[in-house]
Amino acid sequence: MPQKGTIRHSIDNHLYSLEVYDSIDYFRSFDPTKEFDKWAAIAVSEFTSVPEDMAVLLLPEGRYAVFSYKGKASDAPQVYQYIYGEWLPKSEYELDDRPHFALMGERYKGDDPDSEEEIWIPVR
Repeated sequence: MPQKGTIRHSIDNHLYSLEVYDSIDYFRSFDPTKEFDKWAAIAVSEFTSVPEDMAVLLLPEGRYAVFSYKGKASDAPQVYQYIYGEWLPKSEYELDDRPHFALMGERYKGDDPDSEEEIWIPVR
């Protein structure tokens, strides 16, 4: 966050929390010791001049299931449990092997019960 202002060509003020998993097998069985890459990101229109200590992540196109979440950030694991444990198995979709992310816009307030965000799950 202290360096957010050094990023050029930002298209909005939204923040993104992205998770990149090594493979779709990550979700086959729960194991809290499995590692994944976590990104704190913003969307940009171009990335010709990236600050030295930052990296570019290109988000592949594809379909996403989008869930609106209102509540404390610390209570979000229950929502993810519902998405992966109940909604996804009962839906017509399968999990796709692309980054997962949460969009934290103007209504995001961290651990405030009135905080709002969107959870984007890649599906096919």
